[in-house]
Parts: sequence; structure tokens; C-alpha cells
Amino acid sequence: MYAEICAWDNLLLAYERGSRGKRGHPTVARFERRLEDNLLKLQAELRARTYAPGAYASFHIHEPKRRLISAAPFRDRVVHHALCNLIEPPFECSFIADSYANRVGKGTHRALDRCQGFARRYRYALQCDVAQFFPSIDHGILSEILARKIGDADVLALCSAILASGIGVLSDEYTQVYFPGDDLFAANRPRGLPIGNLTSQFWANCYLNPFDHFVKRELRCVAYLRFVDDFVLFADDLGVLWDWQRRIVDRLARLRLTLHAGAHPRPVREGLPFLGFVIYPQQRRLKRRKGVHFRRRLRGLLAEYAAGRVGLDAVTASVQGWVNHVRYGNTVGLRKALLRGLPIPRRALP
Repeated sequence: MYAEICAWDNLLLAYERGSRGKRGHPTVARFERRLEDNLLKLQAELRARTYAPGAYASFHIHEPKRRLISAAPFRDRVVHHALCNLIEPPFECSFIADSYANRVGKGTHRALDRCQGFARRYRYALQCDVAQFFPSIDHGILSEILARKIGDADVLALCSAILASGIGVLSDEYTQVYFPGDDLFAANRPRGLPIGNLTSQFWANCYLNPFDHFVKRELRCVAYLRFVDDFVLFADDLGVLWDWQRRIVDRLARLRLTLHAGAHPRPVREGLPFLGFVIYPQQRRLKRRKGVHFRRRLRGLLAEYAAGRVGLDAVTASVQGWVNHVRYGNTVGLRKALLRGLPIPRRALP
């Protein structure tokens, strides 16, 4: 498998996938300017086992929750794509059908449809999300999970190098949690996947895949879905959901993960907060903070446009992207109220 990762055709495909929609970015343009030379150099380093990931560039975003995004150098992103091109298929066939994040043919809107479908069939739901998910992912446990499917030592060594490059990137985002059997040295366990890597998105699914099968096979929950670290279980018996919650907490502890406080079973008629919407059996409402965040961002864009710093196409693209997302909920009135009250200002003369 390692030879296939280093193959020219795979590296070229990795470049094409990594640069899609980003070719105007300076780092991508520099790489493309000497594309053949850069890919040959990368291929030589991989074949000689001398490849070493570079440093991350980190920045915060607010959408609307504050997150630390860590961007790898573009040449490293090419390697991430080259690696995932080969290791993703063996894992993909073992993922459950109702895992919706970062998978071809899945995504946010299909997850919302599935969640509402379950809400129409069951009386109660248990909606949970993992606390500090990406900062908490334990490298030792993840390496064991990867080794179950990957038999090539060189591929595992490349995975380990990428994992090691992210140690400490999210250390300020993590609050130490001690689990049964831990000693004081547990604080030194390597952990954390940088948010922004293709490998991080894929490995997050690998990390929780054993948990998905626990829910389906041991809890025997037929109405379950997950999107990254957000997941929902449905049932008609409230007592069953309380029992499942206790067992879920114990199982996640084996992965050195905890749930956010406040998770508890509730009637579906009260509405389920999920992926930016509140899901009811017969309707979906956008979370209020999502609307407030977009209105604030749009006002900022319009001010930039009025000052001549961005074009009208950037404003239009932002509005169209938001509308295309929120139209999957009952948001006609919200869209009219929000967009009607924000006229396009006059642009400053050059």
C-alpha cells in the first residue's frame, strides 16, 4: 500500500483534490508554479522515508462558536490526500450507514432529513455531543484502531508522523480529564487532532466507529445517527434511553471521551437541537444564534463593500451560500425579514 501512496498518479490526484477551489491562494499557486518539481521532491521524500510534516498556521474562527483552526502547509495537505486516497476505502466499508460527516453521499442535509424521519417515528430522543472532541482524541487509541485495518508498517509510520505533528496544537483547548485507572502521567498522553486537516476529519470517523457499532450491536438501537461528535438515539421508552445514556458514558470513557453536561432524554415534540437547527417531527427551525451570527457577518460584509474593500460578488456569494443552507428548514419568514432589512449601501468612489 505504501508504494501506491507514493505513486505519481496518486500524488497528482492528491494535488488536484487538495487544490480544488483554492488555486487562487498564494501557497497553492506557488506549489503549482513548479508542480512537477514539487511533486517529484515529495515523492522522493516519501520513498526515502525522510518526509517530515511542517508547522501549522493556527487562527480562530467564530461560526458562531469559537474554534481554533490549524492549517497545514499545502505540501502536507497533498500528502494527507494521497494517504486518504488509499486508506479510506477499507475503513469506509466498515462505517455504519447513519454516520454522516465527511463522507461521499452523506452530509449535513441528509443527516437532518434522517433525524427528522426518526423524530416522526419515535416519542423520545437522547441528543448528545462529546466535550472537547478533537482536542481529546487519544493518539495511542487511534493508532490501535488504524492498525486493525492497515497492515503496512510504512503506512502506519506515515500516519504516526502526521499524528505527531499535531501534538500540542490544541493543548490550550483541552482541560485534563482523568479516567478510572489513570495516574498522574496520564496528563502526558499524546492527544489532539488539528481541526482543518483532511486526515483529522477522516480519523475522527475512525475513532468513533467502534462506538457506533456498540450503539447498534450492543445497545441494539435501530434509530441512531451521528455527525462528527454529535449523535442522537431514539426510542419509545424513556427508561431505555436513561439506561443507554449510562452505558454510553461508560463506553466513551474507554475512548477517553466525555459528554457535554446536560444531555438527557426528552420528548421529540420539545425539539432537538442538531446541526444548527431545532428538529421537530413536522418542522425545522434555525437556531436563533445562527441567524444572529449571519446578520452580523452580512452587515460586516456590506460595510466592507461600502468601503470598497470587497466586491458585490463576495456579498452575493455569502448570501446565496447561507440561503442554500437554511432553506432546508422552515425559514421563509426569517429569510425575508433578515434580507429585506439590509439594503445594499452605496459604494465609496475610488
